[in-house]
Amino acid sequence: MKASRLLRLATSTMLLGSTLSITACEGEQGPPGPQGPAGDDGTPGAPGTDGDDGAQGPAGPTGPGTLGQPGPGAVTRAPGVEQGTPLSSLIAVTFRGDLGTGATNLAEYVKARVDQVVAGSLPSPLVFPLPPASTDTVRTVPGLFSSTVVKWMDPLTFSKAGARFGGNTDYVAYFGDGWSSNGNAPQYHGNGGAGWLWVNHEYISGTKPRVGTAPIGQHLDFARFLRNTGTLSNAVSDGTTWQEDSLVAYNKEWKKQVGGSWLRVVQDPATGEWAVDRNSANLRYDASSATLARVVGVKLSGAERDDSGAALPEGVVPGTHSNCSGGQTPWGTIFSGEENVQGVYGDPEGSLWTGKNDWIPNAPGMAPGAPLAPDFSAPASGDMISTDVNSSHRKDGFGFLTEVDPGQPAEHWYGKDAAKPGVGHRKLGGMGRAHWENAAFVVDANWKLLAGQPIVLYAGDDRRGGRIFKYVTSRPYTEGMSRAEIRALLDEGVVYAAHFAGLDNSTGDTLATGAVPTEEAPGQGRWVRLSLDSADVAPNAEAFGQPTLTVGAALRDASYNAIGGFSDDDQVRKLLWTAANKVGVMELNRPEDLEWNPKDPSGSPLLYVAFTEHGDPTALDGQGRVATATRDGSGAWVAKTRAATDNRSVDKVGSIFGIREENTAAPASSRTFRFFRVWKGETASLSAAPEYSAAKPDNLVIDRDGGVWFGTDGNFGVNKAADGVYYLNQKPAHRGNPFFRRAFRVLSMPSDAEATGPAFSSDMKTLFVSVQHPGEDNYSVWP
Repeated sequence: MKASRLLRLATSTMLLGSTLSITACEGEQGPPGPQGPAGDDGTPGAPGTDGDDGAQGPAGPTGPGTLGQPGPGAVTRAPGVEQGTPLSSLIAVTFRGDLGTGATNLAEYVKARVDQVVAGSLPSPLVFPLPPASTDTVRTVPGLFSSTVVKWMDPLTFSKAGARFGGNTDYVAYFGDGWSSNGNAPQYHGNGGAGWLWVNHEYISGTKPRVGTAPIGQHLDFARFLRNTGTLSNAVSDGTTWQEDSLVAYNKEWKKQVGGSWLRVVQDPATGEWAVDRNSANLRYDASSATLARVVGVKLSGAERDDSGAALPEGVVPGTHSNCSGGQTPWGTIFSGEENVQGVYGDPEGSLWTGKNDWIPNAPGMAPGAPLAPDFSAPASGDMISTDVNSSHRKDGFGFLTEVDPGQPAEHWYGKDAAKPGVGHRKLGGMGRAHWENAAFVVDANWKLLAGQPIVLYAGDDRRGGRIFKYVTSRPYTEGMSRAEIRALLDEGVVYAAHFAGLDNSTGDTLATGAVPTEEAPGQGRWVRLSLDSADVAPNAEAFGQPTLTVGAALRDASYNAIGGFSDDDQVRKLLWTAANKVGVMELNRPEDLEWNPKDPSGSPLLYVAFTEHGDPTALDGQGRVATATRDGSGAWVAKTRAATDNRSVDKVGSIFGIREENTAAPASSRTFRFFRVWKGETASLSAAPEYSAAKPDNLVIDRDGGVWFGTDGNFGVNKAADGVYYLNQKPAHRGNPFFRRAFRVLSMPSDAEATGPAFSSDMKTLFVSVQHPGEDNYSVWP
């Protein structure tokens, strides 16, 4: 053990000595040695934990799909309506996706497609505009879809005895839910997917039943419905069964088919389809005494009575009928034009003029040489008149612009309840009697009345030779006025007739020089005040050798221009056509719809007017004299042969004109205006671009951005292609291009139906259109 311990001690001493020796003798570091071979790869490490999610990237491009599409809508006939019966209806044309155009609504979509056509960049094989054709369907351009909202004889409520949608739909106005918030006008305000609609009902077409004669056309369709629902008991297609009792019953129901409907509609957000909300307070206004209206601005010739024979208050008349187009007021009422009333209760001017505008010598109450004494009495026969003595009414209670206060009870006439000022229905007697088509108001870019200025209303007398009239209230509108105060302004005012000086009497849409009036070289016109105290010079004064003769003096003169003398302004307003003829106001080619465009693409407000066509003789010659009357050797007025130039047979296609007031900022004060042709109808067989041909423009609509759209009435007859709805391209950037002011067909009607009443929803994603009289003269089972 001891020896081993000594050995370990010696060894430790030697090691310590070696270490100390190395430390003490260290030299400079030598060069690095060569790199050794790489070692083998190690085994993989364990996976790390997931990192945090990154920020969401931008949205990808829109795919090719679209929103759901509406089905056919309310196509099932109401109980009692026989299958296959063609029915006038209201349709909705909806926008359900931009298809790559970037559009957000129907109007933008159509305009985007127009831009592509102009630029030559329309995607292939997309079809735009819609090609002409005649089918028994509603056709639209790709990207738009149509469905039927409601049709003639459909119930408006869930009650079997409730109101029903009327016949031959026409004018339409949309009121989006909540439109009146913040003092807005109804145009383009409120909910775009739910709201109220006003729809006019004009007439029933075909031949009415008579004793011993069965009805034809729509009258037969309606009679079958009445038989199937128990109102009539006779065999309606057998003429021998039609006797006085069945005619009395039929005519009472006929009166309920005209007037207007007030109904709430809602859109299915999944499909875009619109439907009637039948639990809402939907109402009908019609020609029966269930609807009452007060005539303001003129005194009527006598008292009226209701359908039971009970006397009505002074100035109150029963019902409204022959309701064609209309106008939506900035304060939320509707003006409905009573157009062809002469076939119902008669025409007090009918004794002086034939249907071809010939003057009738020795006309009772209207002949020259004495004061006028027109016959306003109730006729013994006419449409809606039967042997029931209470079925006929006085002539001067009809033929007015009727202001309906929608939502108010039908029997609530204007002024009925002193506790409700400004509420109820009335007829604007101050504007006069005529074949009124519609009404248009001067408004600003927000569709509101012009503050500090009188209210200005325009309307057209839709007859061959009819004129455009302008009504200016006596007092101005003041911002902040209540609805009742605004309506009261219309009780008093002045009426003017538009005299298109220098118009060619043989064409009605060119100047006497032969030139077409253009925006750069327009025609010049003036507003002629129609009143017995009017100091305006009569347009035909010079033709009669009295160049300073005033309108007032001419109207009072009992022999001037082969017409008796007017005794007061009430007569002037009740006989507006005859008054305009007497003083020589230039006749026009059936002015139908008029629309004020506060956002016109030209940059200045413009009044548009659709002249449907003329095609017949004029009442006056080119100098404003009655064309078929002359004085004989004794000075008496006698009939004469019409001159060849007093005939507008050349106009079969119609046109759209623009009227620019002298003072566009204050039209109430303008006494002159300029006029020019914006668009001219075409006969396809004579056109270099027949796919763009259209004829006989009728209703107009101005979109939220100032775009102009129109429907046609008669293109089916002229061009053998269905009537439809068109967009008129007036984009300033397209000026000088062949497509500028060209009409692009967007929608076409079934069979021989007329496209009436186009109206946009507040968001412009839907265009409502009336399909009027499908199958009137041709085959149809639509819808």
